[in-house]
Amino acid sequence: MALTRDYKQTVNERAHADPAFAKALLDEAISLFLAGNPEAARLILRDLVNATIGFEELALLTDKPSKSLHRMLSRTGNPGMDNLAAIFQAVTRKLDVAFRITVVDNA
Repeated sequence: MALTRDYKQTVNERAHADPAFAKALLDEAISLFLAGNPEAARLILRDLVNATIGFEELALLTDKPSKSLHRMLSRTGNPGMDNLAAIFQAVTRKLDVAFRITVVDNA
């Protein structure tokens, strides 16, 4: 019998124990959105929310119903920019993260 562990449980425990891991997940979600892979970004962001802030607290912070937030961050979700910004803002506050944007000109 093979010993396996649930992916979501592993992510959840690691994000709780290692703030750098949670921040890396946030960075990956943002990078995926910017690179044009919103589906993967939403799923990573959903795992991060579950592991850190939780959908009930996110609902309070964003003034959106938790069921709507679950749908927005699902595989087929389609959050608007205002909702996405509110979600990122709540998660970055929870993780105590600030963004620094660097523009690279490859011309």
